[in-house]
Amino acid sequence: MSFESLRTQLQQAATTFADGPGALEGILLGMVDDVDRAVSEPLEIFPVCHHSPASAVAMARRLRDKQPKVIYLELCEDMAPLLTELRNCRLPVAVQAFSSEVDGFPAEWAPLSVVAPITEASAEYQAIAYALDTPGVELVLVDRSSDHVFQWQPPETGPADEDALHGDAVGVEIGDLRPRFAELEEHLLHHGKVRHWSEWWHQYVELPLGGSDHDTYRQVMFLIGSLFRRLAPGDPRRVRVDEDRERYMWTRMREHLVASGADPAECLYVCGAFHAASRVAEFGVGGSDGFVISPRSATKWQHGLIPSSHAAIEAQFGLAAGSVSIAATEWAKNLRRTKVTPFQLAGQAGGKKARKPAALPGPAAELTAADQLSGFLQRSPVLDRLDEAELLGWSVEIVRAARRNGYLASTADAIAVFETSILLAGMRDRARPTPYDFQDAAVTCIEKDVVPGRRDVGRLVEIMMGGDRIGQVGYDALPPLARDVHDRLAPLDLKLQQRGVQRALLDIASRPELEPCSNLLWMLRYLLPRGAARPIMGERKLGERPIQESWDLALGTHQRALIELGYEGVSVEQVVEQRLRRSAYDPQATTASVLEAVEDAVRYLHSPRLAGDLGTRALEVLAGERTVDGAPEVLRRSRRLLAYYRTNEPVLPQWIESFVRTGYAHYCTLLPTAFTDEEAGVDQVAAMLGFLFSMESLALSLGCDRTQLELAVAQSHPEEPSKVALLWAAQVHLGRLSRSELRVRCDDLLGNPLSLPSYPRYLSGFVHALDPVPSLVDFVVETMSTAFARLPDPLLLPWLPSLISTLRSRGAQFVPLLIREAGRLFPGRLPALDEWVPPWLDQPVPVAVRTRSGNGLALLAAHPATCDAVAELLGCEGSWQAAPNGAVLLSRHPDTAVALEALLAT
Repeated sequence: MSFESLRTQLQQAATTFADGPGALEGILLGMVDDVDRAVSEPLEIFPVCHHSPASAVAMARRLRDKQPKVIYLELCEDMAPLLTELRNCRLPVAVQAFSSEVDGFPAEWAPLSVVAPITEASAEYQAIAYALDTPGVELVLVDRSSDHVFQWQPPETGPADEDALHGDAVGVEIGDLRPRFAELEEHLLHHGKVRHWSEWWHQYVELPLGGSDHDTYRQVMFLIGSLFRRLAPGDPRRVRVDEDRERYMWTRMREHLVASGADPAECLYVCGAFHAASRVAEFGVGGSDGFVISPRSATKWQHGLIPSSHAAIEAQFGLAAGSVSIAATEWAKNLRRTKVTPFQLAGQAGGKKARKPAALPGPAAELTAADQLSGFLQRSPVLDRLDEAELLGWSVEIVRAARRNGYLASTADAIAVFETSILLAGMRDRARPTPYDFQDAAVTCIEKDVVPGRRDVGRLVEIMMGGDRIGQVGYDALPPLARDVHDRLAPLDLKLQQRGVQRALLDIASRPELEPCSNLLWMLRYLLPRGAARPIMGERKLGERPIQESWDLALGTHQRALIELGYEGVSVEQVVEQRLRRSAYDPQATTASVLEAVEDAVRYLHSPRLAGDLGTRALEVLAGERTVDGAPEVLRRSRRLLAYYRTNEPVLPQWIESFVRTGYAHYCTLLPTAFTDEEAGVDQVAAMLGFLFSMESLALSLGCDRTQLELAVAQSHPEEPSKVALLWAAQVHLGRLSRSELRVRCDDLLGNPLSLPSYPRYLSGFVHALDPVPSLVDFVVETMSTAFARLPDPLLLPWLPSLISTLRSRGAQFVPLLIREAGRLFPGRLPALDEWVPPWLDQPVPVAVRTRSGNGLALLAAHPATCDAVAELLGCEGSWQAAPNGAVLLSRHPDTAVALEALLAT
């Protein structure tokens, strides 16, 4: 094709505006050369822009005219097997490649995810629908594989949007057309009188090309791609990746042409306009074959379809909010205006009811392409006439939507929106207001005051123009795990594919067949994000069976997460086991986290084998730990597991016996260090003592030596007051310290002015000691009462917040003990409190014991009640009898009298 006329005009323009030939002439003439090169290629190149209605209409028209036998598509080549499943989905959806375990990439990159979203208003979908439903047509994906995406372009680190359907996946930019030169984009937006790039593209590309012929469309898209390529230096790494992608695609196409023997004239290459204007040596059917494609890594990739949405596409590719919805509306307009019949996969869910596809007419005769650019660039823009009916309908509808959402809008506002839209379009050199002009006018005229908690008017316009359409993957296109979940939850009689929250009621007592559903829901709660399966009533504890449960289910909303579970295994149970093993064998795993995995294995899977394996792992981790940070959690979980096995198993598993033996020796070894270590808090030391004392009987029966514990306590010499109190409690438990001695020590602390400021910390230690030594609860009540009675307010008041926080953190464990003991000791009525004397202060006066004398018989005869009381104490029954020989018995058996005297003395 000859573009000499266009070259001459651009050369004259460059000379005029740049005062002579130079860089501008090189850019302008280079753009013409790029267009000439792309148009002259024997293998027809069809440039597109992703989610562009103009590209989709042009594609549908060209496919019916040319009817190619082979379509080369710019899409990851390893995604080809999934495209046939698009007919089982409601668009938009995204083709995904996913890998949770990497091999050949850094471990911190995992999981890897690549998505390629597809909408109905995209040229790629038209090509896919034509190729899959037309006999004799081959569809070949030629872009780099998902593995090469991460080989060439490492993922960017940063937080992912939890609400986005695509998550933190890397998006494949099919037909990316956006200037990468910031100054160029700013210049275009400023002179185009638009707010963002999506509006500029809609005004200056979509509308002019919406009804253009094939040659004009191709040449204009080639020109735009060349312009952005030549004026956008961009990141050198990204430019290198773009050029490697072009080399990759042309190499794959030449390989296929050689292997299949296809005629290039019967083929069509669909790619982004940016890549269509490529200048690499490998460009074209006759290009260089020097590019070597690197081998893929050993990473195993899983492929599937996930739901997508207009908002997810806009967020991932940096488009303006609502632009994809507006593109969908423009696509429907273009079809009505051009009378083009689009292609649609047979049985496509969510689309119009498909009729039997009509046979395509023969391919149209190829006409000699002429220079269409010169006329297009010189032609004045055709101003669409104002469609008053359409604009009036928009104005009425937005007022109705605003009133439903709490705005005080009226008919006057509808008129104002109508007139303001026309005014804004005129100020921006448009005869017909675009949806963006209408949106600005609606915000200006209606959103006078923001309604709290309501949608803004701009969002209402987006909804009115089509809304955030969300796709859905059909049942037949789901992975086996997701289909299995739907099948097993079928007894609930819910529409699980439907988006939104649904309430499930499980009366398991009357319908035992629902218990498997309950088990599955608890596993899904463990695996899926919050909100996918949320229990309202019911809980899952060790050793308990469910009776009634209530759930809020949103599996349709979280369909992507459910699909990605299918990449990890073929059943939910397998995925749960893999997750538990992965967390237990993680290098950063602690004993507490491994015991948590053991609990989950028992609660969710009821698997003694898995629990035994994970328990053995917990034993290994415990033996290797050198800190006691996780001691409280280890104590709680080990107690729960021990109680479960004692009540549900005839004998204790071998691993838990080994865990008790190892834990007893382990904490005995670390106890002296923990008492003196500043980093070990009182909670950790109390938990260690709780483990040693509560597991002591079992540990001793398994062969442990109590002397080891006694030596550990004897070697402990803490200085911090709360830990000193813990040590005293441990000594009381071991019998090395009596309660009277402990009471004397506390009295000494209260009587010493130097120790008074630290006395509340001693009390905190005694409160923590209730866990390892619960028998001290009466003494703790005594010491706390004494403290409240004797401590001065300047010391007592600052200590109260610490006491309250301690009791609150351990409330479920300590407070009931203290309240019960206080209720036993304190009077039940307020008037009795004035005369009440604490039992620890009401000590009886000691009675001096008389030594044996000859007057003992006279005393017994004078006071027989004393002897009766002793007899009752000893459990003897009988009555007094005259025994003149009693003195003889006493003299014969003096040991009895001596023993009685000793008993009374104590």
